[in-house]
Amino acid sequence: MCWNPHYPTMSNQPIEWAHDGRGLRFAIVVSRFNHRVTDKLLASAREALEKAGAERAAIFYVPGAFELPLAAKLLARTHAYHGIVALGAVIRGETPHFDYVAAEAARGLQQVMLETGVPVSFGVLTTENLEQAEARVMKGADAAMTAIEMVRFSASVAQTARS
Repeated sequence: MCWNPHYPTMSNQPIEWAHDGRGLRFAIVVSRFNHRVTDKLLASAREALEKAGAERAAIFYVPGAFELPLAAKLLARTHAYHGIVALGAVIRGETPHFDYVAAEAARGLQQVMLETGVPVSFGVLTTENLEQAEARVMKGADAAMTAIEMVRFSASVAQTARS
């Protein structure tokens, strides 16, 4: 599978993915806040996992991006999923609220990954406005492909260590 999103990346180059998700189970945890954007992030993530042949993707909703880390940690502790895809949209407003929510969501999701060893991909948009967020909804697919890649990487490291 080759995934080529139609929006610019930081390097202005398209990302090409070639990942096999067969036999893998994922949890997708989605923020309901800014649902106009997160619904589209979810759709792109689900499509990418389906195209990659993932076994299943269980969907879980939380109120906002700030709640994503706890949900990811609880899901990781079940050992029911090979990886977790976290999706949200934090759009700058007139107060510093954006900075706190975006930073803590990122920090918390990284902490979950480091503490549990379960790959957690970061599909949380942090944009200046709704238009920027809507232009980047394919980030959900990127997050799904990142999750597959990191699950495969983790398995490869574990196998190498056993050899």
